[in-house]
Amino acid sequence: MIQRTLLPVLQKQAQDYPVVTLTGPRQSGKTTLAKLAFPDLGYANLEDPQQREYAREDPREFLRQHPQGMIIDEAQRVPDLFSYIQVIVDETGQCGQFILTGSHNFLLMRSIKQSLAGRVAILHLLPLSQAELQGRPPLDLDTIGLSVPKPNTQQRPDLLTALFKGGYPRIHDRGLPPGDWLANYVRTYVERDVQEVLKVSDWESFGRFLGLCAGRSGQLVNYSSLAGDCGITHPTAKSWLSILETSFIIRLLRPHHRNFNKRLVKSPKLHFLDTGLLCFLLRIRSNEELRNHPQRGAVFESFVHSELIKNYLHHGTIPDLWFWRDSTGTEVDFLIEKEGQLIPLEVKSGTTLATDSLRGLNQWKTLSEHQDQPSALVYGGNDSMKRSGSVVYSWKEI
Repeated sequence: MIQRTLLPVLQKQAQDYPVVTLTGPRQSGKTTLAKLAFPDLGYANLEDPQQREYAREDPREFLRQHPQGMIIDEAQRVPDLFSYIQVIVDETGQCGQFILTGSHNFLLMRSIKQSLAGRVAILHLLPLSQAELQGRPPLDLDTIGLSVPKPNTQQRPDLLTALFKGGYPRIHDRGLPPGDWLANYVRTYVERDVQEVLKVSDWESFGRFLGLCAGRSGQLVNYSSLAGDCGITHPTAKSWLSILETSFIIRLLRPHHRNFNKRLVKSPKLHFLDTGLLCFLLRIRSNEELRNHPQRGAVFESFVHSELIKNYLHHGTIPDLWFWRDSTGTEVDFLIEKEGQLIPLEVKSGTTLATDSLRGLNQWKTLSEHQDQPSALVYGGNDSMKRSGSVVYSWKEI
């Protein structure tokens, strides 16, 4: 079984809070992780109609059937249950009594805010990271840009294969063809999850919208363009993007607004959180097809973004991640903020470094007037090194 970085964080939070909520996209491994972390707790899945009916009809008895505590999957399916959970945890004061999981982040968080505020720790589990797949610790973000990682002789996957397969556990556990599994995943997501939240009736338009978003991964969001190309209204485009973000399909990366005497862009950038899903929506049907695909650079940038977000979330921390671009087109792909300092990080998908690969980082240092600050670049090659004052990381190290 693949070890998840979030496991000790989940167990620690259960020692401090009576309720721990674990959210994330469908099929990211939430149930498996919860059962592994808490083998002595009872279990109920509210996707099961019989269990759901039990929870609705007799919530007190449902919750007290396991006095030692319960793992409740898809807890948002019975919103009234949260008030009864509140009463029980207030009576007992027992930590780690309920572990709630859910893939409807919007619905789940609404119920939590109404009933469990101050009593719950909230964690997020995304699909497998490269560190988890390789059985190694993730890159320490506190040291990024400061030192070159030690060479690792462990056999690693091919970059194109890693991008094409993505991180959903079932694809790796069962060796399934990514395209077949992801086709069913998208169909289930669109026809079930989106319908429950948005009541979308025009499946064709939403499917087209999802594909249009894939074509814009790594780009600034233009709501009017998205709406026009899809044949929907501007408010509908914003609403649909919001639900894609709350269900962990995409993430909107916000710009950092430190002003260096130039007008900065204010639109977020759109990134998919799983490159396997992104490749599927781009109709890339093999890893070799990705090699010369015009979207390869955007897929790789979304890959780096996803790995950084997983690093934060799987340690139980809030991402301090931004991008920067001014009106002249000068851009830094990512800014990592730590202790008031901004660490610029650039991304290049090539397997070799071109002579101008570090130009964006050098321009940032000039504009920010911090020539000696840490800086980093992630590229598609195999060797990490230090070059021109920046640490260059192989994609295999992030």
